[in-house]
Amino acid sequence: MSLEDVRSICLGLPKAYEKLSHGSPGFFLEKGRQFCSYVDGHHGDPRVALWLAAPPGAQESLIEEDPETYFRPPYVGPSGWVGVRIDQGIGRDEIADLIAMAHHHASR
Repeated sequence: MSLEDVRSICLGLPKAYEKLSHGSPGFFLEKGRQFCSYVDGHHGDPRVALWLAAPPGAQESLIEEDPETYFRPPYVGPSGWVGVRIDQGIGRDEIADLIAMAHHHASR
């Protein structure tokens, strides 16, 4: 999945916009609440991934379910965000569902 695919999904959600955040494309809601960050080679990390806002318990559940795809991202992981490798063959529909979850959680 490419940045263009992620951008299309994120910007298709209500009140979403994009801006750079710490050097990476970030996706936000109208009051500045970030729900998604696209990271590629962050500080030498070889993963192409999304860091997504997540409701309580989701991070642990997803990592336990599939630790090859999901991980605790630096910086935002302690706040419950979940990292999702998008370079591992995860499907577009699943990624879209995860982005929608993040968007919903950030809009609360």
